[in-house]
Amino acid sequence: MADLENKTPGSCDSNCSSCGSNCPSRNGGTPDFKAKLADGCSVKKVIGIVSGKGGVGKSTVTSLLASGVNKAGYKTAIIDADITGPSIPKAFGLSNDGVGVTEDGKLMIPDRSANGIQIISSNLLLENETDPIIWRGSLIAQAVKQFWSEVNWKDIDFMFVDMPPGTGDVPLTVFQSLPVDGIIIVTSPQELVSMIVKKAVNMATKMNVPIIGIIENMSYLKCPHCGETINVFGESHIDEVAAENNLKVLAKLPMDPKNSAYMDAGAVEAIDLPEIKDAVKAVEEI
Repeated sequence: MADLENKTPGSCDSNCSSCGSNCPSRNGGTPDFKAKLADGCSVKKVIGIVSGKGGVGKSTVTSLLASGVNKAGYKTAIIDADITGPSIPKAFGLSNDGVGVTEDGKLMIPDRSANGIQIISSNLLLENETDPIIWRGSLIAQAVKQFWSEVNWKDIDFMFVDMPPGTGDVPLTVFQSLPVDGIIIVTSPQELVSMIVKKAVNMATKMNVPIIGIIENMSYLKCPHCGETINVFGESHIDEVAAENNLKVLAKLPMDPKNSAYMDAGAVEAIDLPEIKDAVKAVEEI
């Protein structure tokens, strides 16, 4: 398998005047950006996990959803599409020695979590997990496509794609190149949430991608002594925002230091969070 760092973006520079290819763009047709899985591979459903801004716990939600669906008996996988800020391997306690290569050297074999979730991430390919990936957007987008088409994905029921925040190169690449069956928007209880959610909704609408629902992370904190609910980031507005955008609220996840400790220890699969179960069921129903 060629080293990802030595890969170059596709040759198309969108300048038809300097190109002799007889492609759909030149002929006035609609170009097909879909990336194909490798021969013999199959993925039934692809779920994108998105957020309009960083710091809302999108990777945490991805990990919890994948773990929940996996526990329900489905073959589950994760593409960590946050190429420059990957955190999925840390949540599952994986290092950089678990990714293999097929006998013919053409495909990567994804690493596996303790419970069998198949995972590919840029951090699993680096010599040191703290090495920075300093790439331009086009090369990052190419790497995401490689994670889909150059990895040996065998009989996957649900593939979760953990995307970086915003509406830039990676979400665009995922929406155009992968057969996304739906997205879940992750947010937090802050006043600016309405604008941020609206951006994600508008992008999904323009890309004709279904929205499964919205998850509010860090929604509240329960006092361990008296059980009082504390709104650390202020009053939640998720129900109003969901109603405005015709979205379903899938979960309101609490802040819990115990769960954070599990994540830091690479044991996200040991977390038992009742509040995530409705969201897991919504994914299953796809």
